[in-house]
Amino acid sequence: MSEKELLVRKIENGTVIDHIPAGFGLKVASLLNLEKTHSTSVILMNVESKKLGKKDVVKVENRELTEKEVSKIALIAPSATLNIIRDWEVVEKKQISLPEILEEVIKCPNKNCITNYEEINSKFIVEEKEPLKLRCYFCERVFTREEVTS
Repeated sequence: MSEKELLVRKIENGTVIDHIPAGFGLKVASLLNLEKTHSTSVILMNVESKKLGKKDVVKVENRELTEKEVSKIALIAPSATLNIIRDWEVVEKKQISLPEILEEVIKCPNKNCITNYEEINSKFIVEEKEPLKLRCYFCERVFTREEVTS
C-alpha cells in the first residue's frame, strides 16, 4: 500500500481521535458509548505511527465531542489528538489534556463514597498526571488510571 492510499475513507463532518496508544481504541469507543449512537464510527487498531510505533484511531461521523467526553478520553489516552472535521477539512486540531479538576466525568470507585448513594456530582482533583493519581474530593481516596477506567 502506498503512502497516498487510505485505510478508511475521510469523513465529511465529525471527530477524529488520533494518536491513541495501541490497544486503547475500543476503550475510547466504549467511553463515548459509540455502540449506542446512530453515528457511523470506525476504530482503527495497531496502525503504523512514526511517533508511537503503533497507534489506534477512532473516527466518529456527524458528532463533535463535549468537554466531558474529551476529559474521559484524557484519562486513558492523554497523548491523543482531537481533530474536528467540517466539510472534509480539519477546522480544529488540539492535543487532549487532562484538566486539573474532573467534575461529573467518572464515578468514584469507592463504594462507600457519598457520591455513590446521594445525588452529588463526582469531583476529582488530579494530583499527578503520570502516573495518573486522582483524589476524590468527597471521600479523599486516591485512585490510579486503572481503578477509574475499569
